[in-house]
Amino acid sequence: DMFANLSKQRNPPLRMIYLPHATVTRVGAGKRKDVPKLHAGKHGFSLIELLVVLMIMGLLVTLVTVTARPDDRAVLRLESDRLAELFALAISESELAGKSLAWTSDGRSYRFWRKSGEAGWQETGNEEPLRGRPLPQDMQVTDFRVDAVQPEGKPRIEFGPYAPSQAFILVLALGSERCTITMSPTGDLKV
Repeated sequence: DMFANLSKQRNPPLRMIYLPHATVTRVGAGKRKDVPKLHAGKHGFSLIELLVVLMIMGLLVTLVTVTARPDDRAVLRLESDRLAELFALAISESELAGKSLAWTSDGRSYRFWRKSGEAGWQETGNEEPLRGRPLPQDMQVTDFRVDAVQPEGKPRIEFGPYAPSQAFILVLALGSERCTITMSPTGDLKV
C-alpha cells in the first residue's frame, strides 16, 4: 500500500546516488540536477603526495644519469682497444706500402705521421683511419717507454717497413683507472 501511494504521488521523494570521485546526482520527478560532491572545495595535493612524487622523480633522474654515463673502466678499455687496433693497422700499412709511419702524442691527443721521401714526415689526412684524434675527456697518456727506456719529450713510436717493431709500453689513465698497451719486439700487441 505504501509503495502504491508513492507511485501515485505527483512528486515522489528524491533519491540520492553517491558515486566516488564524481558529482552527486539527484534523481526524481524527471528532473536531474548535478550537485557537487562533498569535498569539492578541496584543491591541490597534500605535502606527502608532493614529496612522494619528488622522490620518485629524483630516483628516475639518478637512474638515467647512472645508466647513460659509462664508467671510466669501459671508456678506458674502449679507447685502449681502438689505439691497439690503430697500431696494428699502422704496422700493416707500413709493411705493405714500404713507408715508415709514426705515432705521436701530446698526452691529451695523438696523431699518425707518414714519411714520404724528400717531404719528410707529414701528418695523415683527416679522412684516413690513421687520423689524429683527441683522447676522451679527462683521459691522458701517463707513462710511455720505448725499449724499456722513457724517452725525453713527447711520446713517439715509429713503425718501419723493414726494421723490427719498437717494443713499447703505453699507459692510458682515466680517473683512478689505468690500462696498458704493450708491444713486444716481435710485434705482438696486448691490451
